[in-house]
Amino acid sequence: MSLPDWLEPLPDAAEQRALDEWAIGERGIAGLELMERAGVGLAALVSERVPTGRVVVVCGKGNNGGDGLVAARVLRERGRELDVLTLAPGEELRGDARTNLARLPGTGPSPFEPAALAGAAAIVDAILGTGFRGEPREPAAAAINSINAAASAAAVVLACDVPSGVDGSTGEVAAAAISAAATATFHAAKPGLWIAPGKAHAGEVRVIDIGIPAGDQADPQVGLIADSVTAAIPRRGADSTKFAAGSVLVCGGSIGLTGAPCMVAMAAMRAGAGYVTACVPESLNAAFEAHLLEVMTASLPDDGGGSLVRAGVEAALGRSERADSLVLGPGLGRHPESFGFARELARRAELPLLLDADGLNAHAGELESLAGRSAPTVLTPHAGELARLLGCDSAAVQSHRLHSVRRAAAAARAIVVLKGDDTLVADPDGRVAVSRGGAPALATAGTGDVLSGVIGALLSKAMDAFHAACAGVLVHARAGRLAAAGIGPEGVIASDVIQALPRALP
Repeated sequence: MSLPDWLEPLPDAAEQRALDEWAIGERGIAGLELMERAGVGLAALVSERVPTGRVVVVCGKGNNGGDGLVAARVLRERGRELDVLTLAPGEELRGDARTNLARLPGTGPSPFEPAALAGAAAIVDAILGTGFRGEPREPAAAAINSINAAASAAAVVLACDVPSGVDGSTGEVAAAAISAAATATFHAAKPGLWIAPGKAHAGEVRVIDIGIPAGDQADPQVGLIADSVTAAIPRRGADSTKFAAGSVLVCGGSIGLTGAPCMVAMAAMRAGAGYVTACVPESLNAAFEAHLLEVMTASLPDDGGGSLVRAGVEAALGRSERADSLVLGPGLGRHPESFGFARELARRAELPLLLDADGLNAHAGELESLAGRSAPTVLTPHAGELARLLGCDSAAVQSHRLHSVRRAAAAARAIVVLKGDDTLVADPDGRVAVSRGGAPALATAGTGDVLSGVIGALLSKAMDAFHAACAGVLVHARAGRLAAAGIGPEGVIASDVIQALPRALP
């Protein structure tokens, strides 16, 4: 399935290789010409980021090293003091890389020595390319460590296409990896430049047009969420009613966790839902009534101590018949009866469902039980919650975020939103949308509930679930930035993000 036009394609290593081969074989563009344009773009980035001082270009023996050699030639021709260090003898270079070695003016390359990095103003990492995966072998591993050490001593490191040691297709980092201030990547950004942990190694991502024409045959399955994702969010018209604007049902709450469903409900209202009902434990209803002036409340049976019980499922289902989407789990708590309530309601509800927080934990190890639902399902876990769903540990999820989110989406036949600065949205067919992030203010309690409310509101407007999740992620991040603009990211709380939502909508 192809990406929608509001996702900017991020080709993986195989897809980028196919693009290069198509441009060379079908469109008659010489590989040497593609390499020249890549190297010229890399040199421009070096000149911009580090306009003066000595430059050291560290080259591997593949095409990535060839790009580095072009950049070295261009910079030397412009009068920059520059040294080239290689990890392999010149005779091991092949094809276009060897041609560009021969074109290098002035002093030839020297074998890599860490001491040669001393005093460099800029270091260009042109060691490993987009096809790299796994752990760097020697001598690349030692060179990577030496470059990072030199960066700590004030040299600016700039990466060629992908920081060496980062898997450009997934963002995985198995061992040593370059930490770059900026990365010049060619034709299009790669998934690993935007997906953690690789994202943290890439710095600023600069895409260099190398002349691969439109009309290629590649079909990337990962894309970066663009601002245009919000264009399809339905707007209220002159003849709209509160029900036509979307009705959201929020189920959750327990002792000590009444704030979560309140924030979900208010976020849904601020994101454009016309009618929101909070289904909450009967013994806590007064607390919700005091806080939710614009939101309806409905009492469900509890155990007398504020935990929802299975006996409340029928009442919740009755309420769901008059709603357009259901957000289940915020503040639910981990009482066994509450978990049973969540599992049965999720299974039987016949409307778009968003599962969050303890609604997710109720399904730990039981992802497949959601696959039979007749209506769309959206899951919004952080790494720990996804690890419990998959039966692994959170470190494994963090190290393999792309693989983990795809695995969960396939198992649950659901849209899975793996939260983080690089929030990933996966569908069951393997498509993945990646958020640009850049909203550190969201690193505070309750903002995940805000995201659930936003996506719940968009689902209530009959948007496609994948589209709604991606639009919700972008609006949420935008609201986080808007909230921080006035008070700074350190002081933002979740209610500030809620207040910013109307300005974050198109």
